[in-house]
Amino acid sequence: MMPESPRWLKSSYSSNGGQCVEVAANFAASGGIVPVRDSKVVDGPVIAVPVAAFAAFVTGARGGAFDAV
Repeated sequence: MMPESPRWLKSSYSSNGGQCVEVAANFAASGGIVPVRDSKVVDGPVIAVPVAAFAAFVTGARGGAFDAV
């Protein structure tokens, strides 16, 4: 990815339930991406999501766009 080391963060909403993703937002400004990984498989694959797409996802999540019916 980038020479800088990712600083992985897990949502405070995860409640240690084991079904979480982590993001390394420290790449947003320098690389234009937000790396995303499964918190249970830290050596597994990382998805590099463009900043604009990640921001749209967060906006939708906060607005209830993905709430179960």
